[in-house]
Amino acid sequence: MTNPGPVRDHHSANDHHHGQGSGEQHEHHHHSGFKGWLVELFVPHTHDAADSIDDAVQASAEGIKALKISLILLLATTVLQFFVVLISGSVALLADTIHNFSDALTAVPLWIAFILGRRAATRRYTFGFGRAEDLAGLFIVAVVALSAVVAAWQSVDRLVNPQPLTNLWWVFAAGLIGFAGNEAVAIYRIRVGRRIGSAALVADGVHARTDGFTSLAVVLGAIGVMLGFPLADPIVGLLISAAILILLWGTVRSIGRRLMDGIEPDLVETAKKALGETPGVLGVPRLQLRWSGHRLQGTAALTVNAGLDLLSAEEITHDAEHRLKHALPKIDDMLLTAVTPGKEHQSRFPAH
Repeated sequence: MTNPGPVRDHHSANDHHHGQGSGEQHEHHHHSGFKGWLVELFVPHTHDAADSIDDAVQASAEGIKALKISLILLLATTVLQFFVVLISGSVALLADTIHNFSDALTAVPLWIAFILGRRAATRRYTFGFGRAEDLAGLFIVAVVALSAVVAAWQSVDRLVNPQPLTNLWWVFAAGLIGFAGNEAVAIYRIRVGRRIGSAALVADGVHARTDGFTSLAVVLGAIGVMLGFPLADPIVGLLISAAILILLWGTVRSIGRRLMDGIEPDLVETAKKALGETPGVLGVPRLQLRWSGHRLQGTAALTVNAGLDLLSAEEITHDAEHRLKHALPKIDDMLLTAVTPGKEHQSRFPAH
């Protein structure tokens, strides 16, 4: 008996007792030492937070709240820095201010995407609107790249046409303010992004963190000018632009992977383990998972005994889905199909 059709989990959390636990179980390869610190700083995981939020509506609400708060913090930081730009003429600080302002603006499309993601599926968009979050990620990439180009242009112009800087201590203070504001936003965005499983929000948090370090570069530029090297300011501005473009590649890869239905291998292994350990399941010849925004969707084929009747096969698939949702609570929709031994060849893309 093949293809008993889609199944939905109608069991309560108390209907079954098994060893999966109520949280997501993942095994990541963690680096140690300085390399591990850098990886965790700039490439944090998006789905392994201990205080994970798994309800779809609550997760979207938390994401919107994080964007509101971080938008206010970044705009306040930008206003303070722009005031110092006016009284100092620092092009490095101007580059940092432009980038911080663009970072604040990236919260707007992501905010809209979270709202769209909560809309119900329609006859045209049968999978819902979760992918709006990843499209917002593309917009973030474009805005950040544009800010790098503008900052570089301003720096080159200042190298060709140097101008004296004033109020260097104000520039120094503004750089520290930029670092503090961005790091506060980064910590908050990454923490919430990990809790709700949003790659776009985590990427935006990492983006804010890199902005914080470019603000520290402004401080170095001000110190260079104080020490009698006036070209330090535009040179630092160029270095900031280059750093933005280099670090942007990580965000491009993350968003691009989601748009291409890329999935973390450990999630696949967790799902395969949960399904394979279900009583009555002989194997999992096909398993597919993908992110739609900060929620998971997928399909799987489960090999069951050929002698089972249709009702028994459906009970096994119900049990399997229940176990899977305990192992990966961020799954919104999972289509499970029972196949008999010898029919596995009908299932494409086997999970390894």
